[in-house]
Amino acid sequence: MSQIEFALKVFAALAVVLAATTACGRLVQRVGQPRVVGEMVAGVLLGPALLGAVAPGAQAALFPADVKNVLYVLSTIGLTFYMFLVGSSLDHGTTGGRQLRQAGVLAASGIIPAFTLGAGAAALFFSTLSPEGSNRWEFMLFVGGALSITAFPMLARILQENGMANTPVGGLTLVAAAIDDAVAWVVLALIIAVGSAGGLLDAVGTVVGAAVFAVLMLTVGRRLLAKLGERVERAGTMSRDVVALVLFLVLAAGWFTDYIGIFSVFGGFVTGLAMPSSAVLRRELHARLSDFNSILLLPVFFAFTGLNTSAAGFGSGGALWLPLLVITAAAVVGKYAGCAAVVRLQGHGWRHASAVGGLMNARGLMILIFINIGLAHGLVTPELFAILVVVAVVTTATAMPIYRASLRERGGVVREEVVG
Repeated sequence: MSQIEFALKVFAALAVVLAATTACGRLVQRVGQPRVVGEMVAGVLLGPALLGAVAPGAQAALFPADVKNVLYVLSTIGLTFYMFLVGSSLDHGTTGGRQLRQAGVLAASGIIPAFTLGAGAAALFFSTLSPEGSNRWEFMLFVGGALSITAFPMLARILQENGMANTPVGGLTLVAAAIDDAVAWVVLALIIAVGSAGGLLDAVGTVVGAAVFAVLMLTVGRRLLAKLGERVERAGTMSRDVVALVLFLVLAAGWFTDYIGIFSVFGGFVTGLAMPSSAVLRRELHARLSDFNSILLLPVFFAFTGLNTSAAGFGSGGALWLPLLVITAAAVVGKYAGCAAVVRLQGHGWRHASAVGGLMNARGLMILIFINIGLAHGLVTPELFAILVVVAVVTTATAMPIYRASLRERGGVVREEVVG
């Protein structure tokens, strides 16, 4: 195959992915769902679950192995920059001590029950869903970590669109979601470091390398980048050279964390955390990086996820229905019930307790990143991968209905309800 023929195949695949994710995203928005739900569903429909079953020849022609490799690289770049934008959007030092303690309690209420129930479900189905030769404890940690995640970026967008980002409950939920995700990424980093290392010393080297990188970026790196933020603030915009520098830092950080055996998204996220809290810088980063990344590169990730998602075990008499129901129940009960109970105990009304529980229960894109990393490192089977993709779609799709039903009042007005 010539380079021109290969390029034509890649362009055709990207065009199909863009059209499918855009169309599905618009459709779900009409029924009040976040666009990401439609994009996730579109990715699944392009894989063996639908297109591969209805038109296997067309699916194989659109997404042959070499094209899938290109999609993997593009999606990895997209995820690295996505996590960079997530990290750079977090407010540093703007949360008071009392609110931070409350957020920590809320985060724990979502992490501990979901992790415990997820690990228990993993132990229950270890013999049927774990990769051959896998370690039981690593498998339990992986599933528990996956169910502990909250879709922080989607949650932030929902709260901002509904004017709740700056309310006490909204701010509390955002900080708790960020803590949830940080803990889940640490768990995954440790599992990968131990699982992929050739021995204990290699695993220690990977963990130490990641820790040194994070410490340097968040201390020395942050101080150096603060000067960059001051320069951007004075100019009111980011010059071409500044944009090039930021892109270089993200790519270099992604390369380094991939090289030491973690994953490029960790490098992107930590680099984002190191960026200064400059309003101009954040605006410029979002304006210059967000659209291309969210419109093209992230949909490529959804498509790549869908291409790895098989529905074979969900047919009539399929063996995956029982584990799907058990793992989904563990995900929903662990997050929704745990978070709602703690919000109620912190003095808020049941309406907001339920709304927070519903939002914290959404896994969104974050769990898909988590399980794709696990698949790349042999921590998850195709069957469990398919189950967790369904969990991602279900928990994300139910977040807004629970949120709206919880806060809907007789006159159709939503207001913050606080007891005491």
